[in-house]
Amino acid sequence: MSNLLEELEDYERWSINVLYAVGFLLFFGLALDQMSIDNILTDSIYKYYLDPITGEATGDSGYNLVNTATYAIVLGMFVIALSAWLRRLGIDGSDNTIIALFPFVLWAATGEVVEDAQMFSSALSSYFVSPGVHFQTAAWVIISGGFGYSISKNTSIDDDDEGEIIDFIASILILSQFLLYTNSISDGTEGSNIQLSMLVFFGLVAVFLPVILRGSLDVFTTVQRSVYLTGFGGTIIFLGAICCYAVSVDSSELTLWPLIFVIGAPALICWQMYLYGKESAEILAINGMVSGILPIGMNEDQYLNSESPEKDMMEKLRSKAVFASPVVFLAVAGQILDGIATAIGLEYLGYSEKHVLSDKIIQLFGNAFGFTFIKIILAGTILYFLVRGILSSNGNEKIYHFE
Repeated sequence: MSNLLEELEDYERWSINVLYAVGFLLFFGLALDQMSIDNILTDSIYKYYLDPITGEATGDSGYNLVNTATYAIVLGMFVIALSAWLRRLGIDGSDNTIIALFPFVLWAATGEVVEDAQMFSSALSSYFVSPGVHFQTAAWVIISGGFGYSISKNTSIDDDDEGEIIDFIASILILSQFLLYTNSISDGTEGSNIQLSMLVFFGLVAVFLPVILRGSLDVFTTVQRSVYLTGFGGTIIFLGAICCYAVSVDSSELTLWPLIFVIGAPALICWQMYLYGKESAEILAINGMVSGILPIGMNEDQYLNSESPEKDMMEKLRSKAVFASPVVFLAVAGQILDGIATAIGLEYLGYSEKHVLSDKIIQLFGNAFGFTFIKIILAGTILYFLVRGILSSNGNEKIYHFE
């Protein structure tokens, strides 16, 4: 039986080719700049993309219509292309992969908080504002995942030794982050004025995290383990920097009440969604099935035309079981978190909105809570399609399968 997951669809090939073209134009424009050749391509790259990134770190720039549209298109292409590449590499697409990647969500968020506190030096601060922070996050994911993948494919390494080797590599990657970011923080505007001894303690905990968690990560593959530990360790380092800042400034300068809403509400939503779908998901798992995922070698038409007790069970439980999937409850909660955080930041903490489309929505409603309302609607729309998992097409139902 052939594995349909190894085949590239036409739209995946187009996405990959578009990314190659974008990469070529970017590096070609930068190469012309290094050769001091005046040209419209290099000027456009700096005007619409690079200068806004470096300027945003100092509060002088942000997004524009050109880079917003470009980022949206490129992001869509990356989603499609990465899905194809990871699928062909045989990377596990289970919920464990989502869990393994989640520390990097916190890594990016805590890194941006450190940058907002002006703790990084000017050399690194621009890499911790959007979109630079996303590319930097992706780089650490690729590096850690690449090490894990190469080790898992090395037939000369025993299975028993893989865990120890990946733990060692993860510790090295975490140490690299500690040295890189602590050096930048010590030279930063605020970092040079606060006591950083606590950061050393957090750094030691982060570096020895693979040892601390040894034996509790057996559910992860080698790739997942490498990514999880590297992201978790880096997050601990940034949390250490935030704690150093918190204990070094006057308590009147700290505003903690937003955490109740920004963290508490989305966490409660995740927990309730998980509890709602947990039993159905466990029943499917016992029978070797995951909600919305077709068996390898079976396409949608074959699934729709099949008759079996397994199909009946899937059809009965999948809509409820999908609530317990991290892909679903994190997507829903993430939209709501963004909406709440934006409203609180703009209405109560003096922040300003730099995203073009978001700013238009806020202006339309007259306040930032209108943006929160739109985010809640978007979260509900995402939930609807993921839970329903079906489309009506010429009288037939098609199953959405998540890869």
